Amino acid sequence: MKVLKTPIKDLLILQPDVFEDERGYFMETFNCQKIKSLGVQLPDFVQDNESKSQKNVLRGLHFQGPPFAQGKLVRVIKGAVLDVAVDIRKNSPTYGQHFSIKLTEVNKTQFWVPEGFAHGFLTLEDDTIFSYKCTACYSKESEGGILWNDPDLSINWETLNPILSDKDKVQESFKDLNSPF
Repeated sequence: MKVLKTPIKDLLILQPDVFEDERGYFMETFNCQKIKSLGVQLPDFVQDNESKSQKNVLRGLHFQGPPFAQGKLVRVIKGAVLDVAVDIRKNSPTYGQHFSIKLTEVNKTQFWVPEGFAHGFLTLEDDTIFSYKCTACYSKESEGGILWNDPDLSINWETLNPILSDKDKVQESFKDLNSPF
């Protein structure tokens, strides 16, 4: 496994070792001892989530505030996404900045999004299956979000008309966000 840093502190890219032969492939998607041996300490995971979406579905930008703040280790099982994390940690030098990465069933790359980030993704293929390992259980009272196309964030989602939930159509602007982090 390789762990790669991003330009934003604490966001990490994890690339598992994949063993392929004529039968298919095998990989460890998570091994806490191996990750620790690479100098990374991740919190314990308590909930796994999975979503299936058609092409052009955008889910996000979401977060949960304390005391139910979530870190997420995300990956694509089938299909492809453009995955985005926005730093909403008020005292961070990269507050308001974002990082995006393509996660696909082919590259098998995983993305660590710690507490203090709003997270979202756009599906690039039909029937995309997306997996999240979370460090806290879902809490409706703690959820928050930012409008996906907020001009202050300047995220290039590579689409103008994604398929959105009613909730994601009306999230608050970044400038109006009172970040709990």
